[in-house]
Amino acid sequence: MTQNCTEPGEGLARHPGFSETLPREPESAAVARELARTALAAWGQDELIDDALLVITELVSNAIEYGRMGAMRVIVAWPTESFIRLGVVDRSKAIPMMRLDSNGDDTHGRGLVLVDALSDRWGTDLYQWGKQVWGEIRVEATS
Repeated sequence: MTQNCTEPGEGLARHPGFSETLPREPESAAVARELARTALAAWGQDELIDDALLVITELVSNAIEYGRMGAMRVIVAWPTESFIRLGVVDRSKAIPMMRLDSNGDDTHGRGLVLVDALSDRWGTDLYQWGKQVWGEIRVEATS
């Protein structure tokens, strides 16, 4: 498990990011997936799309279930040469915890287990008013 809590502002953008404010409702997961698909296709990273769609879906689902207020912000960025970041910002300061004790019959509680499995690293950036939960997927170097 790789989880980090970091201060805001780490890393410098290498590519223009994609983001959208969405209502905290289940239908927003489809919009978040389309945002991720569009960003990765624009960056020529089609091979990462399937994993990215699962990661963003789980992050959005967590924000819907545990966030505060009526909206969340979905962010797809390429902040460093090596990683693409998928993040969801909400107004809750509660740090998500991966549940390792869920059994195969549980319909909830496995989201961060999937994020951990599909991301090379993941974590939480804390803000004064909330947080961003993110997963990063490694970009393979092109020769």
